[in-house]
Amino acid sequence: MNASDRSFASHGTRCAATYVTSASAPLTTAAARPCVVMGHGFGATRDAGLRPFADRFAAVGADVLMFDYRGFGTSDGTPRQDVAHWRHRADYHSAIAYARSLPDVDPDRIVPWGSSYSGGHVLPVAVKDGRVAAVISQGAAMDGLAALLEIARYAGVVQLLKLTGHSIRDLARAVRGRPPHVVPIVGPAGSLAAITAEGAEMGYQAIMGPTFRNEMCARGIMFIPLNRPVTSASKLRCPLLVVLAERDNIAPTKSVRAAAKKAGRLAQVLVLPSGHFDIYAGEMFEKSVSAQVDFLMTHVPARHRQRAAG
Repeated sequence: MNASDRSFASHGTRCAATYVTSASAPLTTAAARPCVVMGHGFGATRDAGLRPFADRFAAVGADVLMFDYRGFGTSDGTPRQDVAHWRHRADYHSAIAYARSLPDVDPDRIVPWGSSYSGGHVLPVAVKDGRVAAVISQGAAMDGLAALLEIARYAGVVQLLKLTGHSIRDLARAVRGRPPHVVPIVGPAGSLAAITAEGAEMGYQAIMGPTFRNEMCARGIMFIPLNRPVTSASKLRCPLLVVLAERDNIAPTKSVRAAAKKAGRLAQVLVLPSGHFDIYAGEMFEKSVSAQVDFLMTHVPARHRQRAAG
């Protein structure tokens, strides 16, 4: 397999990407290969634990496109560090369009992949696209409203009020054309940060790459409850693999189960005895990625292309 730096435009702004091309046979035809399109979670960048998944997909014949959202990592765009789910979803659509334009990619075998915050994004993206072959979602944030209530549970209502105040301050600065007011994405319990759940700071530190910045536009807190991918699940028209971390204390599992139930017979659910960040390494990674590879082999096999060609 080979990896190269790429870029594509999303609403007039350059998004940076890494394109991993496969030299393996199982999912490859003489005409083209499938492509897994990977975005990351809350404030994260493409150099944060995605490559091991990408390499396993490439090993069975799928190309992979990993990208940074506008304003994150090595992508262009302002404001920087703006966690806005509607912008992230728009960037996913642009990444999928770019993947379809690649000469060795089968445009009918695109698979959006997401983890944590992006694990929710991929559902409404797939529904709106209407053409993707399958969807992979792990440790997903399926309901922002439930996630905000989870913050209130572990950090207290006062924490939510403080974060709301910072959000209003940032929005006021935006209206006046001033630079963003930022807060940390993650921090220890008792600190002022968007995520302070037990183990979250250590989890971020374990997987984040060199381009990660532990800050976000505070305005993003205000929009979390509006991000509700669970409401899209019943409209899905392609196979869905959901990897659920049973001990997840960041992305409420009740919402993940609800999304899978709404997707009905299209959904396959793998429940792992793990926390939110355990699925990026070790035994839980092996179980998760093995299931994801099996899912690809089942739902985007080479014969799909052969039938289309015939």
